[in-house]
Amino acid sequence: MRITVLSVRTLVLICVFFASSLKSFSQSITAGNGSFEVGLALGPLFFLGDLGGNYGTGKNNLKDVNFPLTNISKGLFLNVYPAEWLGLRLAINQGKLEGYDNIIKDKGGDESFRKLRNLQFKSNMVEAYGAIEFYPTVFFEKYDGLKGKLRPYGLAGFGIFKFNPKGEYFDPNGTSRWVELAPLHLEGQGFMEYPERKPYKLTSFEMPLGAGFKYYFKENKYVGFEITHRKSFTDYVDDVSTTYIDANLFDKYLTPENATMAKQLYYRENFVPGSTTQRPGTPDVEEQRGDPKDNDSFFSSIIRFGWRLNDKNSPEGRAARQMRCPSFY
Repeated sequence: MRITVLSVRTLVLICVFFASSLKSFSQSITAGNGSFEVGLALGPLFFLGDLGGNYGTGKNNLKDVNFPLTNISKGLFLNVYPAEWLGLRLAINQGKLEGYDNIIKDKGGDESFRKLRNLQFKSNMVEAYGAIEFYPTVFFEKYDGLKGKLRPYGLAGFGIFKFNPKGEYFDPNGTSRWVELAPLHLEGQGFMEYPERKPYKLTSFEMPLGAGFKYYFKENKYVGFEITHRKSFTDYVDDVSTTYIDANLFDKYLTPENATMAKQLYYRENFVPGSTTQRPGTPDVEEQRGDPKDNDSFFSSIIRFGWRLNDKNSPEGRAARQMRCPSFY
């Protein structure tokens, strides 16, 4: 009898110690109710800036989306939930941004000067941001568990992204190559004649704002859809922002090779690759090249696939609840 009592007491102490250790370890890697999610994001990516667009004055909104220039955004994300109605997200995404003036449909309005400008760019983009997600319908849910639930949400955050605009340069023989635009100083950045125009950095802060929904087809798996707009803090994602400069300054500040490229890429009215009969137009000095009042932006519409880990409703969570010490009376 004595041996039995000691064995029971020993078993109870072991269970208490194990449960405490498990709880401490769980709290050390999770938050709130112990739930976090990891997942993948995939969907179309669109640029909104000075290049491209549609009729009228260029705007950084849906009016100027050029669907032929749709690219794909790919990313990973991690969500932590201090509460079911509140999510904290870390995300990394990669994609490509593009803008072309030659696809603008000229209807004789304010879009005409952008069509004549005939510029283009493309840039790879990598971003990382943190955001807060708010799930308002959680407060109206009537049953526990996640399976079968549809949860809309809004999000806002702050992040950083890296870019590097390139333009297509055509050699005299008609062959082409994509060259980096920042080293060409196409708007006089860093030139003594334009002290207010500093060379721009190839990284910028951003503010993601968006909305979406998630549908849990299992307790620990969901599929969702989201639209997120990124407001950037730079107007040089496409290398276009202010006014034209005197093309002779390129010879003064750049190498002969870069000066030749700059003269072609800063303005391309009537430019035909390899043509000897048509000469590119020449803009007036200080004529408008871009709109410095509107910073560039981009947005994505993505499909999200996520897995919830270590949650009380997940298989891992149910298994943990079953690992309980026996009760004695």
